[in-house]
Amino acid sequence: MRYALQYLRSLLFVGQMYLAMPIFALVYTIPAMLSRGWAFHAVHHYCHYVRWTARWMIGLRSEIRGTPPSGEVLIASKHQSFFDIIMLVSVVPRPRFIMKKSLKWAPILGWYAMRIGCIPVDRGKRGQAIQDMVKRVAEGRQAPGQLIIYPQGTRVAPDATRPYKIGTGVLYDQFGHDCVPAATNVGVFWPRTGIYRKPGLAVLEFLPTIPGGKPVDTFMEELEATVEGASDRLMAEAGFDAPAARAAQNAV
Repeated sequence: MRYALQYLRSLLFVGQMYLAMPIFALVYTIPAMLSRGWAFHAVHHYCHYVRWTARWMIGLRSEIRGTPPSGEVLIASKHQSFFDIIMLVSVVPRPRFIMKKSLKWAPILGWYAMRIGCIPVDRGKRGQAIQDMVKRVAEGRQAPGQLIIYPQGTRVAPDATRPYKIGTGVLYDQFGHDCVPAATNVGVFWPRTGIYRKPGLAVLEFLPTIPGGKPVDTFMEELEATVEGASDRLMAEAGFDAPAARAAQNAV
C-alpha cells in the first residue's frame, strides 16, 4: 500500500514537472530571446520549482553542500539522474553543459540549452568529438561561465561502474581552468529510468578545487578517486552500500 501511494505521488510529480516545462518556457521566451541573462533566469526558476515540488509532493528533499563556484571554472560532476542536473543548475550562476548532440533538437530543452551556451558533442565520433568539443568551447569563451561536464559521459546507476573519459582531462589541460569536482547520491532516490521516486535527502556536494596545471593522467586519477569516493560516502549516508551493490551486480 505504501509503495502504491508513493508511486502515485511520483506519477503526479513527474507529470506536473514536465507540464511545467513548456509553461515556464512560454513565459520566458521573449525575454530569453532578447537577453541570455533572462534565459539563465528561466532555467534557474524552473530548477528551483522542481526542487520545491519534489520536497512536498514526493518527500524528496535536496541539499547543496560546499560552495557553488561562480567564476570561470570547469565543473566535473557525478551524473546519476535528471535531478542532479536540476540541482546543479539551481545554484550555479551561468551553467554551460557539454551535452550530447541529439539534445540540441529536443523541444524546449534544446533551445534553452543552446541559448545559455551549452556545447553539443557527437559522442559517436570519439577522437573527432573531442576535437570538436575543444573547438566549440574555445569559440564560446566570449560568454564566460561554469562549464559542466560529466566525466563518465552519461548517467550511471548507483550499483554500476563506468570508466572516466579523457575528454574532461583534455578540457582541463587545454584551457588551464581550475576544476571543481562534484559528487552526488541522487540516484538512490531518483533512478535513471522509471517513474518511482523515493523520499529522502538528495545531496549534491561541491568538493575541493583541483588547481589547473597538473599532468592530465594525475588529474584524471585524482578526479575519479575524489568524485567516486565522495559519491559512495553520500550514498552510504542515504543507506545504500554502493561498493557491495556493484560487487553483487558484477557477480551476476
